[in-house]
Amino acid sequence: MGDMLIWLIFFFIVIAILVMVIFQLISLTDLEFDYINPYDTASRINKIVLPEFITQGVLCFLFLITGHWVLSLYCVPYLYYNVKLYVQRRHLIDVTEIFNMLNGEKKLRFFKLGHIIFLLLISLFWVIYAALEDDELDL
Repeated sequence: MGDMLIWLIFFFIVIAILVMVIFQLISLTDLEFDYINPYDTASRINKIVLPEFITQGVLCFLFLITGHWVLSLYCVPYLYYNVKLYVQRRHLIDVTEIFNMLNGEKKLRFFKLGHIIFLLLISLFWVIYAALEDDELDL
């Protein structure tokens, strides 16, 4: 039962990160189609960037302390990139440069989205596997 609970926690953390990245992509797409102004887009994205970084760091740390080494190693490049952005102070979007960076920022979010979807599929597999394993032990 404990293993299934751990995987459920991982699954919901990955869902939270996925929602944050999709929200950022939607905001950038709305800006591209001129549904929202640059100031609102930048303020929306900048509010959610740091919680995304922290949540991803917590997920990587939880993988590490629970002994899921492969998934922890899979999360390290993403975590390193986020830390590098934060240290170089490039994690926030500048309102005046947002149109120049729009394509690059969207590509970045799409790469993050692909990474997170793969992690979501892996965690979903392990949630189902742990549930079936617990069910098999109960019989």
